[in-house]
Amino acid sequence: MRTHIPLTRIVALVTASLLGAAGCAGHDSGGGAAAAPRTVRPVAGCGAGSWTDPADLAPGRKAARCDKGAPAARPLTKKRKITVATGTLSAEYVAPLQVAVAKGEFTKEGLDVELKVLPTPDALPLLAKGDVDAQWAAPEAAVMNGINGGFDIKWVAGNFSPDPTSKSGLWVRLKEGESADHVEMAGRKLGTMIGKGSVIAYPMDTSLKKHGGGLDRISFQQLGSADVLTALQNGGVDSAWLLDPIWRKVDGDRKYAFLGGQPVGEPLGGLLFGPTLLNKDPDAGVAFLRAYIRTVNTYFAGDYKSDPGFVAELAKLLKTDEATLRSTPSMRMDWEIRKGTTDRLQEAYADSGVSKGASVPEAKAVDRAMYSEAVGHKL
Repeated sequence: MRTHIPLTRIVALVTASLLGAAGCAGHDSGGGAAAAPRTVRPVAGCGAGSWTDPADLAPGRKAARCDKGAPAARPLTKKRKITVATGTLSAEYVAPLQVAVAKGEFTKEGLDVELKVLPTPDALPLLAKGDVDAQWAAPEAAVMNGINGGFDIKWVAGNFSPDPTSKSGLWVRLKEGESADHVEMAGRKLGTMIGKGSVIAYPMDTSLKKHGGGLDRISFQQLGSADVLTALQNGGVDSAWLLDPIWRKVDGDRKYAFLGGQPVGEPLGGLLFGPTLLNKDPDAGVAFLRAYIRTVNTYFAGDYKSDPGFVAELAKLLKTDEATLRSTPSMRMDWEIRKGTTDRLQEAYADSGVSKGASVPEAKAVDRAMYSEAVGHKL
């Protein structure tokens, strides 16, 4: 049975571990010697559509795309081993990494990539010290608190945003006289498997505030993934954050209403790099992103679930059944990072009381230079 540790304790423990590791993490790109400028060359197959304005937050924004098979591999002169920590290998948002390994896209770049399952609190100290090279996660409260403490970790690429038809997010059991347009959320109990320090705090806070709530005006009950829906249905909680494909169980039932989910067009997670790929071996960092971006362009450019053969491949890689995978719309895989996302995340962390110290400036938490180089875009 999995034991749930209070998030405030996790944040404190992770931050303490990272601060202790900071002295071993290499130079801090925010305060150390400036890295030499890198040459950015045009990339065949990656034209104007391979970059979008980071300030564009329109729900209808088209995700950046290159041609299928682009950017082409540029093998490193010496093979590198890269270890990537991830909290799971079964979630759909990890599929591009799984496919990149299975299809040999990393191998084409001269990279030997290992995907290692590690919970975020365990992986962060290792990333800060350089014991793992990258993490497939998100700029959660623990990450921002660690950066605030002086170690070198940056968010270098996005992962996905939801399809506009997805209803993964905040659901509420309606009281008499309420409707989806008129729900009073203040004082409600919300069931979730995700703590206040997760990036989901941002869209959750946004949805709550539209209905008289806010993270500081509701109570939380952290539950296992199998228990969230049950608690909502039996009255143990009166609202819940339901993930894919669980929300399908209440969709269409008039007793429940969907109040909102992750913003369309704004990835909230993806790749975090530590000091090795940021500073010691940026060539390998760019090569990793090139393989990741090529995988998105080749296999996830559009509605990838419209291909039955590919869905069957994904189901095997993710160790799930095809029917479950087909029950929700394709995600919009997106390697770019929107302007101001980390600011909005930190506002939510402050509202929920899990942030430590001053807000981290975006320039200290986000690095778009590597993915821009991979597609041939000069910042």
